[in-house]
Amino acid sequence: MASILDNPSDAVAGIPDGATVMIGGFGTAGQPVELIEALIACGATDLTVVNNNAGNGDVGLAALIRAGRVRKIVCSFPRQRDSWHFDQKYRAGEIELELVPQGNLAERIRAAGAGIGAFYTPTGYGTSLAEGKEVREIDGRHYVLEYPLRADYALVKAHRADELGNLVYRKTARNFGPIMAAAATTTVVQVEEVVPVGALDPENIVTPSIYVDRVVRVPAPEPVGAGQ
Repeated sequence: MASILDNPSDAVAGIPDGATVMIGGFGTAGQPVELIEALIACGATDLTVVNNNAGNGDVGLAALIRAGRVRKIVCSFPRQRDSWHFDQKYRAGEIELELVPQGNLAERIRAAGAGIGAFYTPTGYGTSLAEGKEVREIDGRHYVLEYPLRADYALVKAHRADELGNLVYRKTARNFGPIMAAAATTTVVQVEEVVPVGALDPENIVTPSIYVDRVVRVPAPEPVGAGQ
């Protein structure tokens, strides 16, 4: 049964220096911004972060990088128009990058949650991303051996949770959340609403509570002009 907590600071308490932290989100969609802000405030540093990209603008993951808390980032899409904080740190040699093709990234995370020891994929064969890795020819095609990607903590954003920690997501904000929740030792989730057990349709539950350790309610901001 997941712990239902009152604020993001309690939810990220105990994340140590040097931890590997998976952070959900595809760009800003599904990014647990309030949990990341709490992680910055808690002071943990020398982190290895696993994410789809390397932050957008000045908030969320970008703010964590700007604060100098990230030693290494594992991602598939590090550079874009507004990734200036990653760019600055990388050019200064202050952050390490492990570039992973997006499909491989997703499958490495999924494999960790599924208990798969390793898998072969054709993606990356013949490129610098395959250097030093085992290669095998199967049915006339070359494949590269990839290993699971695990984390000490996962920070995930979902739409609703029940009081046990079962989760449902909202549309594309789901992205990496379910596989990251299964691949981490401790999974921390922010949701807009916590509902009683039985209020969620079991057919719609995506992440079972067995994968969830801490849940914190972070209400969605009111639309501009609401209440006026």
